[in-house]
Amino acid sequence: MGALADAVLAGDGEVIGIIPHHLVALEVGHGKLTSLIAVDSMHARKQQMAELADAFIALPGGIGTVEELLEVLTWLQLELHTKPIGLLNTNGYYDRLLGFLDYMTMTGFLKKEHREMLQVEQNPENLLKLIEAFEPPRISKIAAPADPAQR
Repeated sequence: MGALADAVLAGDGEVIGIIPHHLVALEVGHGKLTSLIAVDSMHARKQQMAELADAFIALPGGIGTVEELLEVLTWLQLELHTKPIGLLNTNGYYDRLLGFLDYMTMTGFLKKEHREMLQVEQNPENLLKLIEAFEPPRISKIAAPADPAQR
């Protein structure tokens, strides 16, 4: 995250960091961001990031990156937001995760339309084009009530 923030700042971009207080105390925060917001928890961090974001793009990373990616994908599936979600699959880094999502689709645990909500590319410029063209699916994860009067 630090290298990405440095590159954005070097290009005169704006970088807003959101960090839990306990990590500020450990001096983990980036000291040169446009803005650094300290929050009470990782849950509050993810909520604030989601509120501020226009889109979500996951780069190759660790378990926290995967957890955050799957959470915003779940939120999109549950119609908690309609923002595009991209995965930069550099050198096939996420191939096994994508294979697992495909397996979930094949076995009926993930609808095809929800699997397709995740925009995947190996090329950053192509991924940005997919993000810009994204239209949220018109299929709901939420089952409609059986009684039309309850709709």
